[in-house]
Amino acid sequence: MNEPSPEQEDLNLQRMAALGVRPEDIEEKFVRSGGHGGQNVNKTSTCVMLIHRPTGIQVKCQTTRHQGLNRALARQLLFDKIEAEQKKRTEVERARLEQIRRQKRGRSRNAKKRMLEDKSHQAAKKQSRRQAGTE
Repeated sequence: MNEPSPEQEDLNLQRMAALGVRPEDIEEKFVRSGGHGGQNVNKTSTCVMLIHRPTGIQVKCQTTRHQGLNRALARQLLFDKIEAEQKKRTEVERARLEQIRRQKRGRSRNAKKRMLEDKSHQAAKKQSRRQAGTE
């Protein structure tokens, strides 16, 4: 169980293609882990650090004592973060377009009627002040 299953590898490759991530965009480093694990942790570099260069997203995984499993887990975490970032970006764009659509939408008949009534009311107030000031 030191290596991820072939199905998991295929799933990661499919997800990478779906997100538009190229393998050369991912920088991979292996560093020594910390914490529990005994001599294995101190001697081998089981911690995996992935950096997605275009977005600058960085992930570090030292969950298991096996480098291969940590590598697969780190890739899953990286893809989760990239997917969340893309969803956030599309949601912000959708909100911006919705705001523009609302701003450009015309007023309803009742709204126009109320606006004109308010304007005529203000005009009447100003007119009454003008007459009082000229006497």
